Amino acid sequence: MVEGGFHRADKTEFTECFRTTWQTPYILRLAFTAGIGGLLFGYDTGVISGALLYIREDFDSVGKKTWLQEMIVSMAVGAAIIGAAIGAWMNDSLGRRKSILTADILFFVGAIVMAAAPVPWVIVLGRVFVGLGVGMASMTAPLYISEASPARIRGALVGMNGLLITFGQFLSYLINLGFTQVPGTWRWMLGVAGIPPLVQFFLMLSLPESPRWLYRMNKKEKAREILEKIYPQEEVEQEMNLLKASIETEEAIEADIGNNLITKLRSALGNVVVRRALCAGIAVQVVQQFVGINTVMYYSPSIMQFAGYASKVVALGLSLVTAGLNCVGTVISMCFVDRYGRRKMMILSLICIIIGLVALSTVFNTSAKNAPGINNFDSTHFAPNGTCSAYASVPSTSSWNCMDCLKLQCGYCASEGDQFRPGACLANEKAIGNTCRGSNRVWYDKGCPSKLGLLAVVLLGLYIIVYSPGMGTVPWIVNAEIYPLKYRGFGGGMAAMANWTSNLIVSMTFLSLTEALGSWATFLLYAGCSFIGLIVIFLVVPETKGLPLEEIENELRRGFKPFGRKSENN
Repeated sequence: MVEGGFHRADKTEFTECFRTTWQTPYILRLAFTAGIGGLLFGYDTGVISGALLYIREDFDSVGKKTWLQEMIVSMAVGAAIIGAAIGAWMNDSLGRRKSILTADILFFVGAIVMAAAPVPWVIVLGRVFVGLGVGMASMTAPLYISEASPARIRGALVGMNGLLITFGQFLSYLINLGFTQVPGTWRWMLGVAGIPPLVQFFLMLSLPESPRWLYRMNKKEKAREILEKIYPQEEVEQEMNLLKASIETEEAIEADIGNNLITKLRSALGNVVVRRALCAGIAVQVVQQFVGINTVMYYSPSIMQFAGYASKVVALGLSLVTAGLNCVGTVISMCFVDRYGRRKMMILSLICIIIGLVALSTVFNTSAKNAPGINNFDSTHFAPNGTCSAYASVPSTSSWNCMDCLKLQCGYCASEGDQFRPGACLANEKAIGNTCRGSNRVWYDKGCPSKLGLLAVVLLGLYIIVYSPGMGTVPWIVNAEIYPLKYRGFGGGMAAMANWTSNLIVSMTFLSLTEALGSWATFLLYAGCSFIGLIVIFLVVPETKGLPLEEIENELRRGFKPFGRKSENN
């Protein structure tokens, strides 16, 4: 999403993009340099999932305090909300270029602070810096690309920024996997994020400001100079006229609805069409998050451990698959969203998500009930002072299995030779875990051995692949199309804020929910949220595919009726 609208591209536009950038490499240089912001966005939101496994190992307080793990992960999301607001102000006041340079400084400082962190709260501080950068990049990078691109290939170039976000997440898992055997592990994983902002910073120093911003600041000759590098000479004057008309329209809109949040909000709520559009636009963004997608993006390796894969390397490797599927799903969306429509894509996606989450919940529940039992002799004689105090204090543990052991913050040392035979319930201490591994056994502290682990991984992959083309990308498209023109920037901004806030709630509560309810009940809860979301979207979100803005407004003015007469475009 960019300020004022979301740009998409069809196959023809991508072909035209290749031809145009081949003839004018300067355009690709502008777009790719700004697109590094999207790469950083994806990398810094994804890298923490793998790094967290090793941070828990290095800092006992993080390993034992679920809320601290959630704080490390979600603080970047919380700061991104503030960063987006700062970015919106800087974009208008200081320009897009300075906003990107500022975001680079924040990304770099955050990466160095985290990599050098001596204590957990310093990691949290570094995540705040990174989050501010993410928020600013999410507002500024697509906006700069949009304003510095020829109109005929704008969608393709802005779409490249979206692909770089998902690629950044994939790259973060790949780099996490690469540093698993390197001393310092998580410090390298987080510190590597300081390289791309340095590259972008120095590249941006040689690039110009957005021609649109320059024109609005009455620097028309500088704007013309940049347009001359982007367009053929015969098209420059036409683009200058279009720029003038666009900015005059924008200024007229500001005069009509105001240029501050309070006046815009008052004007929007007083308009029945905008109220209903906001209801639909915010609904799809909230549902997008409450299906639980970012539990997979932020905690994927932890979920792999819940599924029974104790090895961090294996957990990271399997997480790489889910990140790759997210990239594939984004490409699928580009191919089909204009063919089948926004509403149908979201409804079909949600139905598949619900089925996937219920199946995932069933697998985790079955695994928990059939977890290996506890060998009492092993638990009490494995190592001096090795027995878990919670286990020793219970009069009868004959019915206990591995999951009962982990629920009381104990650790589980699997049986030697066959991890599905009864193992030992031991104190969840690093030294005890090392002793267990030294005895050729597998140590579990987040999940239990399960014969259904591979099935859980397959279901997670299916969940991602049905999420990305529908609920992953369509909510942003709907928000670009559903608002009347003069409220499009405001409506999209409000919906984006709802998205970030919902993201924060989900990321702040996932581990606590799994600890309190269990993994299976947590995924079942997300299935319930998805079902409610399906009903809401069915009732309040109209189809916008191929409809002129006036027809969408008329539909909202009448009040959308899901069982009423359907548009010919549906």
